[in-house]
Amino acid sequence: MEDRKSNLKLEGEGSYEGARKYQDAQHAFAKSGKVDAKAREAAKAVDGAEGPELEAARRAAAKGKTA
Repeated sequence: MEDRKSNLKLEGEGSYEGARKYQDAQHAFAKSGKVDAKAREAAKAVDGAEGPELEAARRAAAKGKTA
């Protein structure tokens, strides 16, 4: 039996390359020292004028709806 190898990558749902890049970026951000500043920025946005819009987007996303 001939051993066949494919150069095709699994992509779409189950994209190994996309998952690896996302995880690498998350680890880099966690190590960057910017987490606390971004958390404060997000809290300010939620408590500010953007709050209602952000909450509506959060609720829609929780229901599986996207813009």
